[in-house]
Amino acid sequence: MEWIVNLVAVLVAIASVLVALGHAGYLAMLNNAAGKRAGGTPVAQYVRSRWAIAGGTTAVSLLAWLFTAGSTGLDIVAIILAAGSGAVATKALQSTQAKYRSGG
Repeated sequence: MEWIVNLVAVLVAIASVLVALGHAGYLAMLNNAAGKRAGGTPVAQYVRSRWAIAGGTTAVSLLAWLFTAGSTGLDIVAIILAAGSGAVATKALQSTQAKYRSGG
């Protein structure tokens, strides 16, 4: 039974890390595009304001992944941390994408 909890914790932690890194990558892409474009200053300022969220969710996700190396109690803590940070990263990514979505 313990290995099932550990497997779930590892999978949730990996998914959380991927979402958090996806958000950070999207911000990096936006920042790069804003730097190359005239009038991109407002976008660059917005990206700068969102780096703390991206860094925080990535750090918590990685910490949760680290916790999966412990006991079943730490696996449960890891699931809670990873699910929370993954949810925050997903919401932040969707918010940023909705603000700067272009095309059809």
